[in-house]
Amino acid sequence: MALSNRLALPLRPALAALCQAAPGQRRGLSTPLGPGHTLDLRGIFPPLTTPFSPTQEVDYARLEGNLRRYTSIPFRGLVVLGSNGEYPYLAPHERLQMVSCVRRALPRDRLLLAGSGCESTQATIELTVSMAEAGADVALVVTPCYYRGAMTSAALVQHYTEVADASPIPVVLYSVPANTGLDLPLEAVLALAQHPNILGIKDSGGDITRMGLMVHKTRQEDFQVLAGSAGFLLASYALGASGGVCALANVLGAPLCQLDHLCREGRWQEARDLQHRLIEPNVAVTRRFGIPGLKKAMEWFGYYGGPCRAPLAPLSPSQVEELRGIFSANSWL
Repeated sequence: MALSNRLALPLRPALAALCQAAPGQRRGLSTPLGPGHTLDLRGIFPPLTTPFSPTQEVDYARLEGNLRRYTSIPFRGLVVLGSNGEYPYLAPHERLQMVSCVRRALPRDRLLLAGSGCESTQATIELTVSMAEAGADVALVVTPCYYRGAMTSAALVQHYTEVADASPIPVVLYSVPANTGLDLPLEAVLALAQHPNILGIKDSGGDITRMGLMVHKTRQEDFQVLAGSAGFLLASYALGASGGVCALANVLGAPLCQLDHLCREGRWQEARDLQHRLIEPNVAVTRRFGIPGLKKAMEWFGYYGGPCRAPLAPLSPSQVEELRGIFSANSWL
């Protein structure tokens, strides 16, 4: 199902203006970038889902179909092989093929961030190099967590420093405690922000105080903070975050780009009204129903969602009904 008229019509003028603006012109809210930066992360990045066929093979044709639709939305770029891409369930060759496929379809003025975090430093370095060769612009490196009791600040700083030293592309730190059980410590983030090849952090923890401190304490560094969820995007922008990597952007990409635009223009009441309508759908496709819910919602808006890879199970009929009700109650369906 395509976006309804009540969604699409009010957004068209603003989105058209946003599409015409160069990335360097879409500024004015966050801390200014330093002179050393070559990559500007300001804007919205959907963390792409991985489309599977009914036999649970990666369906690259369906991926290309989704990518064609996403080109009409003024995303700053795309994230491939994040948590919503079912990264742990993909074989090494599938990960590289996903990056290659997305790179071929993505306009050169849009960034491609690729997940390359592994449990060991050596494996992370090897995969990061491979991702760069496959066409990634930035490596998104999640915290190693299997031996989380040993993942002290010192251990994590050492890990990320070695990865950034060896990486041929800039690195973005990735803290997602809901999945890893490990929050990248603030003191580690501040130390790593000084590394010339560490571009920023995607923080999915939702602690606004922590995010504000990251922005404040790194204001002398070329370091960009990305909100890891649509649910706290406006609050993150108010504190100086650069952009957002938001699962909900797979479904409601245009409204999230509009929220980004409103915040940068200082139109806070309009931004607040829009943010309120995004909170419940965001919770539904993240904490409440997860990736199966996200993929189901994508289908209502004209994208291919398809099945997840086992052991992730599809939603029950009652869960589908509840999910649809949440989107309808917020006037998205």
